[in-house]
Amino acid sequence: MKNKEQKTAENKEDDNNSGSGDPPKKKPTRLAIGIEGGFDVEQEQYEEEVKVVLFPDRQEVTSEDLASMPDVVRERVSLSMAGLLAADSVSHTLQVQQWDGEVRQESKHAAELKQLDNGIKIPPCGWKCEVCDLQENLWMNLTDGKVLCGRRYFDGSGGNNHALLHYQQTGYPLAVKLGTITPDGADVYSYDEDDMVLDSKLPEHLSHFGIDMMTMEKTERTMTELEIAVNQRVGEWEVIQESGTTLRPLWGPGLTGMKNLGNSCYLNSVMQVLFTIPDFQTKYVSNIDKVFNEAPSDPTQDFKTQVAKLGYGLLSGEYSKPAPDPGDDPSSSTEPRGDQVGIAPRMFKALVGRGHPEFSTNRQQDAQEFLLHFINMVERNCRSGMNPSEAFRFLVEEKIVCQQSQKAKYTQRVDYIVQLPVPMDQATNMEELQEAERRREEAESSGAPPSAAPRAQIPFAACLAALSEPETLTDFWSSAVQAKTTATKTTRFASFPDHLVIQIKKFTFGLDWVPKKLDVSIDVPDTLDLSSLRAMGQQPGEELLPEVAPLPLVTPDAEVKAPVLDDSTVSQLCEMGFPLEACRKAVYYTGNTGIDAAMNWVMGHMEDPDFSAPLVLPGSSSAPGTTPTESLPEEHLVTIVSMGFSRDQATRALRATNNVLERAVDWIFSHLDDLESMDVSEGGRSEGGSEASREPPPGPRVRDGTGKYELFAFISHMGTSTMCGHYVCHIKKDQQWVIFNDQKVCASEKPPKDLGYLYFYRRVVE
Repeated sequence: MKNKEQKTAENKEDDNNSGSGDPPKKKPTRLAIGIEGGFDVEQEQYEEEVKVVLFPDRQEVTSEDLASMPDVVRERVSLSMAGLLAADSVSHTLQVQQWDGEVRQESKHAAELKQLDNGIKIPPCGWKCEVCDLQENLWMNLTDGKVLCGRRYFDGSGGNNHALLHYQQTGYPLAVKLGTITPDGADVYSYDEDDMVLDSKLPEHLSHFGIDMMTMEKTERTMTELEIAVNQRVGEWEVIQESGTTLRPLWGPGLTGMKNLGNSCYLNSVMQVLFTIPDFQTKYVSNIDKVFNEAPSDPTQDFKTQVAKLGYGLLSGEYSKPAPDPGDDPSSSTEPRGDQVGIAPRMFKALVGRGHPEFSTNRQQDAQEFLLHFINMVERNCRSGMNPSEAFRFLVEEKIVCQQSQKAKYTQRVDYIVQLPVPMDQATNMEELQEAERRREEAESSGAPPSAAPRAQIPFAACLAALSEPETLTDFWSSAVQAKTTATKTTRFASFPDHLVIQIKKFTFGLDWVPKKLDVSIDVPDTLDLSSLRAMGQQPGEELLPEVAPLPLVTPDAEVKAPVLDDSTVSQLCEMGFPLEACRKAVYYTGNTGIDAAMNWVMGHMEDPDFSAPLVLPGSSSAPGTTPTESLPEEHLVTIVSMGFSRDQATRALRATNNVLERAVDWIFSHLDDLESMDVSEGGRSEGGSEASREPPPGPRVRDGTGKYELFAFISHMGTSTMCGHYVCHIKKDQQWVIFNDQKVCASEKPPKDLGYLYFYRRVVE
């Protein structure tokens, strides 16, 4: 029998160390962060010692003793040892199942799946794609038993899309990945639901084609294991977490770690940065006693109370203490680990994510989307008085010049984040990238595995130039010439905020519409001067385009207020995978001007909270499927009224958004001008009971000043998608860079400024 003894390794460095503490010695086994088995978990390191022990006398057998045994005994014992060493532990199996339980849902097709009686029986091995003879990444369709290869990944690996093409031709929705079938289950994908799913009738569905689950063994990596392997990108994880360096743990006020609640590192990173900004400190922490004294009877549902509690926990230093290590001798005087007791923002996360389709889950999210979501919540809850989100708010001026008439149009909009494009064609190591691409194509044609690609080096100046250069509009409707023509659009700052957030647009789509992340290094500067991007407004002698109403898109019958949309354009967009209502809106708001204009609208509005919501025509008070007399959810009305709006306003917002609470709140804040005539305090909180009960100031309040900034924080992402991987942040405190990696807070030695995702600058006061 094999006996594995494990003991804590003392003072032993591991090559895979994360710089912010002691991560697991073993490779991750789950697509999660901060949970046992995931990336960067809290786990002791071990040295393994393998022995063969004979029971009942507990006689230990050495390798020399094993060599002297009869051949049959030695062979069987050696095979048993190899099998035990290679087997997944029970904890590993449970971890993968637990993660899958969080993400995968029972397929809607599983219970009533139709299977063809075509006589096909699948052998236990020797599979290959029926179209291209590929022998790996094979999927068997559970309706007709066809064995076909999987999708081609953006790097050229994977398969040749034959299983996907088969679904598109037949509509047969479910497929199982061959090689992952074990008595415990298998990887099942639903093409119709576009997700990995559970199939409670899998044994029955497999038996239909002669496959006995109880006899199958795993020969291929599961999709979870493949994603983990992809997420461990060469260099990125190590560099961003500053691995290979023993980082000095830090303690004290403003140096408090945050526990990872499954996959909440995106939230942790954003909130660490926000509470280094004076506006948020003043609003929520400086007068915390007053906040707590005025808290309602149920403080768990009060935004201000929960934000103040989180801010005090981060800034006070009361929770910035070393976490106890069960393996440490209490009398030992060794240097403490980087892990902290920290704080677990459970109530805060539950409150800010309530009702949101993504932030209410335990899945990984986009830090930029969460930042905007949180700013939106601050705006809702600070309609009067001090509003800390004003630190980020700025005005953008867009100038459009008709190239035929040379007349201009000026518009302004409010924004909080500058999205900086990444011009890949401006890479300084272009020759190296082209050579790597040539080698990749050769490897693909020869069937060899692709080698790691070099990281593109992009100058920050090139990103800034791509942001400021004029954009050509080919299908612009000019009110001056009453026809479509070419125009140029220039974007400039109409005001400069106190704190500037820059997002590097690393996440994009490949030619096959597969999301991918650009692997780039950008020389982001410590100081920034954007004065040259200041908007100048209308110039002397410059004529403006005449203001005209947009082309009507409704039928002559006034009672039928359905827009006349180009069905072919809507269909083309739907075929690309976008929601039907989003496609209808794209065609409507671009005036039936073609697929290019509609596509540009889609790409520019994908982040809108109501992107896939039903199209609501201007002047219409209800969405399709609703009537003025339809009953409204009382709990939604109460929620909106609690923000200081009247019941009439809440009713109008819900009817305009098909009773969807999140959309209704967004709608009401975007229609404040339309609601000015309505009594904001009617039905709301009592006078003086809330900041939200007072009328907001007219127009967006913005702060303005010089365009000179200095970098004080950045958030970095590791992984191939915003929906997986890990986030950490680096913050400059007292001229020292500090890395916040969930519960690990350490002095940074080499802050990876070139690999960041979100950059935070503050104005330099001259």
